[in-house]
Amino acid sequence: MKRNEDVRLVTGRGLYVGDVALPGMLYAAVLRSTVAHARIRKIDVSGAERLEGVAGVFTAEMLGELNGPLPPSVSPLPQYPINYRTHYALAKDKVRYVGEPVAFVVATSPYIAWDALELIEVEYDPLETVVDVEKAIEPGAPLVHEDLGTNVAAEKSVRVGDYESASSKAAVVVRERFVYNRGGGQSIEARAVAAHYDQREGTLTVWDSTQAPIPIRNGLARLLGLPDTKVRVIAPDVGGGFGPKIMLFYPEEVLVPYAAMSFGRPVKWVETRREYSVAANQERIQVHYAEAAFDRDGRILGLKDHFLVDTGAYTPYGVMVPIITMCTMPGPYRIRNMDFNFKSVYTNKTPVSPVRGAGRPTAVFVMERLMDKAARELGMGRTAIRRTNLITPDEMPWDTGLIYQDGAPNVYDSGNYPAVLEKLLEISGYERWGELKRTLSRGSKRIGFGLALYVEGSGVGPYEMAKVKVDFGGRVSVTTGVGSQGQGHFTVLAQIAGELLGVDPSTVDVSVGDTGKMEWGVGTFASRSAAVAAPAVYNAAMKVREKVIKLAAKLLEANPEDIVLENGRACVRGHPEHGLTLAELAQKSAPLRGTIDEEPGLEAVSFFSPKRSVYASGGCAAMVEVDVETGAVEVKKLWLVHDCGHVINPMIVEGQLHGGIVMGLGSVLYEEIVHNDEGIPLATTFADYLIPSSAEVGFDLEIAHLETPSPLNPLGAKGVGEAGVIPIAAVIASAVDDALSEFGTFIRKSPIKPEDVLREVSRASGR
Repeated sequence: MKRNEDVRLVTGRGLYVGDVALPGMLYAAVLRSTVAHARIRKIDVSGAERLEGVAGVFTAEMLGELNGPLPPSVSPLPQYPINYRTHYALAKDKVRYVGEPVAFVVATSPYIAWDALELIEVEYDPLETVVDVEKAIEPGAPLVHEDLGTNVAAEKSVRVGDYESASSKAAVVVRERFVYNRGGGQSIEARAVAAHYDQREGTLTVWDSTQAPIPIRNGLARLLGLPDTKVRVIAPDVGGGFGPKIMLFYPEEVLVPYAAMSFGRPVKWVETRREYSVAANQERIQVHYAEAAFDRDGRILGLKDHFLVDTGAYTPYGVMVPIITMCTMPGPYRIRNMDFNFKSVYTNKTPVSPVRGAGRPTAVFVMERLMDKAARELGMGRTAIRRTNLITPDEMPWDTGLIYQDGAPNVYDSGNYPAVLEKLLEISGYERWGELKRTLSRGSKRIGFGLALYVEGSGVGPYEMAKVKVDFGGRVSVTTGVGSQGQGHFTVLAQIAGELLGVDPSTVDVSVGDTGKMEWGVGTFASRSAAVAAPAVYNAAMKVREKVIKLAAKLLEANPEDIVLENGRACVRGHPEHGLTLAELAQKSAPLRGTIDEEPGLEAVSFFSPKRSVYASGGCAAMVEVDVETGAVEVKKLWLVHDCGHVINPMIVEGQLHGGIVMGLGSVLYEEIVHNDEGIPLATTFADYLIPSSAEVGFDLEIAHLETPSPLNPLGAKGVGEAGVIPIAAVIASAVDDALSEFGTFIRKSPIKPEDVLREVSRASGR
C-alpha cells in the first residue's frame, strides 16, 4: 500500500515547528561561544537590551533556579558507571566548545533578535584546548572539566572467556589501529522550539522538533515547577531526526518555554544550518586498537579491542554509544573469548549522542576489516573465512556474554546468518567478481568488490503505549507517543490496526508524538518503532477486536468464533448480509439509556514492554571503481540482504534501507567534521561538509529480504531504521582494498579520502 502521510506532505500541508504562528509571537536567537575553551570574564548585554524591538536578554545569572546542569538524557546503568557532565541552559563561568549557548535574546522579529546578538559583548579568558581524543588522555592534557581531574568520563573493561589463553594458541593474530571520523545527522529541518503559556489556565504548550516528546514533557514540568498535566509537548512533522533530536535537554528546549512564561507571550526559535553544524549533537571519532586471533583453518579464537570514544564537552547520553559499539563488535560470528576496554573521553568539541547507526557502523568497520586482514594473512578467501565462523540457526538464541544498552544480556534472539551470506553471494553474482575485475579495469581505473556482514541490536525498551478506538462514525484511530520523523508510522501503525479490525488502512487515523493525546511513552530511536510501538498498537487493536466480536456476537445471536471483521463490518461467517457496521456497534457499545455489561466504547489502551532487544542482521556487497591517479572512489553497484524479522510493509523497509545506505556512503566517502588545534570547527556549511547528492547515489542498488521472525514480540518484527548505514563503511573499504590488491593496500580509516587512497598506493608501491 502507499504511504498514508505522503499526500499531505508533498502537497505542502505538513506542519513543522517553523510553521507555528501565534498572535503576539516573539522570536529568539542564541549567542554562541566563538571559542572552544575559555573562562567568561564578563557579558555586557546593555547594547542589545537598548535595541528597539528587543523584549529581553538572558544570561546564566538571570535564570535563577534554572541555572544548573540539565538532566542527562539517559539514566546510568549500574554495569557502566560514568562521571556525568551536562549542559547548563546558558554557559556559567566557562565555555567548553564552539557553539555553546552564552546568551539568549527574545525580540519582536527574528531579524531584530539576530541583530541584537551582535551588540552583546563577551570577554573571554582563553584556555588551552584539547581536541585530539588520544592526546586528551595523556598526562598533563588540558582538562575540559577541572573538577574531575581527568578527561576520562568513563572507562569499562569487559571480558568474556579468556582471550590471552586463546590467542596464545593462534596461528595468526591480526592487529590494527582504526579511526572512524566525526560526523552528524543532517536533517532537512534543523532544530526548532515554539512555546505558548496560557496564564489563565496555567498551561504550557510546546512544539518541539524532537524524537521524544513525552520525556521532554516530563522534564519540562519538573524544571519549570508545573504539574505534568499542565504541560503539553507536540512533536509535529519533524524533518528528519537521525539521533541528534533525541536529546533531553538541549538548552533551547528549556530557554524557549522559560521565556514564554516570563513574557506571557508565545516564543519561537528556529535553528540556522550553521548553528546546527556546531550546536546539534554529533557522533563518532572512535579510535580502536583491535586484534583478533585465528587458527590455521580460519576459525576465530578470540577478539580484543581497546578503544577511545570522543564524547565532546559533555555526556548527555552517557556511555550508550561505546556500549553499543562494544556489543556490536562480535557481529554474526561465533566468538567465545573477548577482551574489551573502552574509554569515553571529554574534548573541547560539540557533545556526542547517537547518530543513525549509533556506534554500530564503527564496530562493523573494525570487525570486518579484521576479518579481511585475517583472510589475507591466512591465504583464505574473504567469503570462506566468514562462512567458517558464522553462528548457525540451531545455535539461537546466542548469548554473546555482553550486557547491552538496555541493561539486558546481549542475546541474539533469532536469525539465519549463513542464509544471509549465501543470498548475498547469489544476488551479487559472486562467481563473476574475478572476471569483472579483469574486464572492467582499464587505464588508471581499478574495479574492486567488497563484502561485509553485520548484526543490528534494535527494539530497545523499556516500553511504548498505544490507544486504538472505533468512533461513532465507525472511523478507526490509533494514538501513540512515539513521534515520526519520516519513517512511515502513519502507514505501518494503520496497517496493523486496519488488518485486525477489518478496515482499509488508508482510512485509519494515526496520531503520534503529542503528549496531549498519549500520556506515556519513550520515543523514536534505536530502530524501535516496529519492534516496540507497533506491538503496543497490536495489543490495543486486539483488545478492541475482542470487544467488537463479543458485542457483535451478542447482537447477532452468533458464536464469537463465527464473527468475521471485514470491510468495516462485523458479519456472521458465510452470511455477509447478516452483520453490523463498526459505527453501529460503537454506538450500541455506549447507549444513552439502559444498562451495559461492559465498559463503554470500542476502545482500548495497551502497552508493550520487550524482555530485551531484538537483533536484525544483514550483509552487503559493493562494486567500486578506484582511480589510482586521483584517488577518487566511485560506487558502481551495491547489494544488500537484510533480515528484520516479519516485514510489515516492504516499501517502507526498502525506503529505510535506501536512506541508510546513502547516509553510510556519506560517512565513508564524503562527510567529516574537522577541527583545528584551537577547537574551531572547519566544516559548518554544506560547502565544506559534503553530503551525497543525487550525482553520488546514481549507482545500481539491489535489495533482498530474509525473514526470521523474532519470538520476542507478537509481530515477529525487528528494527530496520539503522540497518542500511551499518555495513557501508566496511564494505566500501573492503572493495577499495580489492580494487588496489596489486598494491597490497589496507584501509584503516573512515572517511576514505582521495589523498588517503593515493598515500596508501604510494606507500604500498614504495613511492
